[in-house]
Amino acid sequence: MSGICHRRVVAVTGAGRGLGRAHALAFAAEGARVVVNDLGVGLDGTPDPHSPAGQVAREIRAAGGEAVAHAGDIATPEGAATLVGTALDTYGRLDTLVNNAGFLRDRMLVNLTEDDWDAVLRVHLKGHFLTLKHAAAHWRAETRAGRPPAARVINTSSGAGLLGSLGQGNYSAAKAGIVALTLVAAAELARYGVQVNAIAPAARTRMTERTFAAAMTAPEAGFDAMAPENVSPLVVWLGSDTSQGVTGRVFEADGGRITVMEGWRPGPTTDKGARWAPAEAGEAVRKLLTRTTPPGPVHGT
Repeated sequence: MSGICHRRVVAVTGAGRGLGRAHALAFAAEGARVVVNDLGVGLDGTPDPHSPAGQVAREIRAAGGEAVAHAGDIATPEGAATLVGTALDTYGRLDTLVNNAGFLRDRMLVNLTEDDWDAVLRVHLKGHFLTLKHAAAHWRAETRAGRPPAARVINTSSGAGLLGSLGQGNYSAAKAGIVALTLVAAAELARYGVQVNAIAPAARTRMTERTFAAAMTAPEAGFDAMAPENVSPLVVWLGSDTSQGVTGRVFEADGGRITVMEGWRPGPTTDKGARWAPAEAGEAVRKLLTRTTPPGPVHGT
């Protein structure tokens, strides 16, 4: 390994399993000291008595790395604050935050309950906001004290947040919100030496095992394209000093593929210079649509 994160302190949320675990191990392999966060809940967010954060931390230490477990709920102000506090108390600094924690409560919209909606937005979107807020406050204080950081944040969106996904209205809305939060944070925090990017990964985890069932059974030529470890190298690079200058971006990552996503920007336009009548506006829109690229299909259609 190149050691591109040597001595950096990295906090990874939802790091007990799946993508988060792969990220934590990959950062440790590159020399980072890792705060392994995992509340230890089931796929639907209900309590799991066997929290895996400690297990991952022990695995890192057994391999010669440095890690500490954090079992707080990052979707609460206290849990987010203690995540940052654990990094500072244990290692004296925080360099990189990887927001990864989440779970699913999939329902078609007509069956989606308010609790399903609130629970998913709470852990995905609020969980990203609170950890980012507390980490940013620390980095702002460091800058004002004359110690400007080379800080990095990697948020986790999804293809569902970019295109939508049938049966995942709550999840898609949360992941779309994470993209917008990433863009705002990148703009606001640049003055404090903080770079903020997002990934939209595709990998086999507890959340996606049914979606990628076919890919699970037949890895081609010994390469498991859906292994979560395939996503981690990009995350590690984004979380390192060597990603200097890359901020406010969204990357799709799966298998051996990395794609820079290009989001909303002005397309064809027309200007009457006066108020439109409804029928006129409709005719103008239809003409504009003939000059556009159709949107990608919603996942599951």
